[in-house]
Amino acid sequence: MRIELNGDPLELEEGATLEAVVRESGIGGGARGVAVAVDGEVVPRAEWLSTALAGGERVEVLAAIQGGAR
Repeated sequence: MRIELNGDPLELEEGATLEAVVRESGIGGGARGVAVAVDGEVVPRAEWLSTALAGGERVEVLAAIQGGAR
């Protein structure tokens, strides 16, 4: 199946979970400050492993970064 991950197409096996997509993004599921949305709806971390994706869905994986202006 094909989804969109952070604006880019991605081919996955049928039944792939959101947790697998987070790993595929390169951020890593155990990282702190990671937020994930499927078709604009935020999915809590506790549901990543049980959330199966369907073809055509848009997934955004975002990681908070620290920093600031001087």
